[in-house]
Amino acid sequence: MKVALVHDQLHEFGGAERVFITFKKMFLKADVYTAFYTKSRLEKHAPDYATWNIKESFVSKIPFIHKLYSPLRFLAPLIWESFDFSSYDLVISSSGWYMCKGIKTKKPTIHISYLHHPPRYLYGYETAMEWQKYLLIKIYAHVINHFLRMWDFESSKRPDFFIANSLETKQRIEKLYRRDATVIYPPVSIVQTIDYKNTKLEERLYYVTVCRLQKAKHVEVLIMAANKLKFRLKIVGIGKDEEYLKSIAGPTVEFLGQLPDEDFEKLYFYAKAFLFASVDEEFGIAPIEAMGYGVPVIAYKSGGLIETVKNGENGYLYEELTDNSLIGSINQFESLSSEKYLAMRKSARKESEKYSQEEFEKQFLEFIENHARTTRS
Repeated sequence: MKVALVHDQLHEFGGAERVFITFKKMFLKADVYTAFYTKSRLEKHAPDYATWNIKESFVSKIPFIHKLYSPLRFLAPLIWESFDFSSYDLVISSSGWYMCKGIKTKKPTIHISYLHHPPRYLYGYETAMEWQKYLLIKIYAHVINHFLRMWDFESSKRPDFFIANSLETKQRIEKLYRRDATVIYPPVSIVQTIDYKNTKLEERLYYVTVCRLQKAKHVEVLIMAANKLKFRLKIVGIGKDEEYLKSIAGPTVEFLGQLPDEDFEKLYFYAKAFLFASVDEEFGIAPIEAMGYGVPVIAYKSGGLIETVKNGENGYLYEELTDNSLIGSINQFESLSSEKYLAMRKSARKESEKYSQEEFEKQFLEFIENHARTTRS
């Protein structure tokens, strides 16, 4: 089958981009379509990108598009409808907030859309910036988002199949698009083996979080808890709210910026638990990566985390998005005996193994075999 892969943009690199790179490894000869890409960032995460056949959209020629693509999101319908996929047997779109699921295909070409999430800014979910506070942006967004919602719904009819990255996303697809979806959890980079040294909780030194430093992640909740309890907290990531978060952080909070992948093993070796406060997270790859190192997760009970964090087994879910609610779960966690802490670590590792690269590839290729080939025939 001649395959094309489509992704919103290859400038920011988070969980969605890691999934896309997995698709490219699965389909080595596939052509790549995207709104635009940043060479330096793509090279860092996909060193072989120079061998890819990448087709950018017309917006890649706009000066400073890497900074302007959010306010220019009204161009998204034009971007995705400008590409021609008539020569392909199979097109896989890896779609999120820039809505590349809106590409047009015609039979016999099959379009499978792997949806990371419907655009959060169109449907009232928290976003990276609290844009509603700024009057001019609010007026602009109110007008633009109205038409984009209409297009988003109409274009949701185009994929032949939807695959959702979690039950949470599947429910949003059913609610917003009135379409069914199959759930295939995203691939998570899991280390092959771990040891269970430092099994006693008191031998572990600090708590960890890994995320973009932006509003919807609510890292401030973690920082306030660390300030109150005086526990050590290491924060990995960069983002719009970095300076603000540093301004409220006490002496026990450390910002590590972005870390190369090879540094995470050392980071997690001494970590007590992974803390998370994101609201309406569709899946949450970083918590699963932590579980892969045998690190339990203490997360806000919201979104896809409910599917992966089993309360009292591989971590804890706290009920309210407040530092006091988080502190309650941390106190419960800190009271664990060595035996129960070790059992929780092993349970975390077992949970992570459900989301391996191999399992993702197996399920996705089986889906193609059972659905796409049958549909074409």
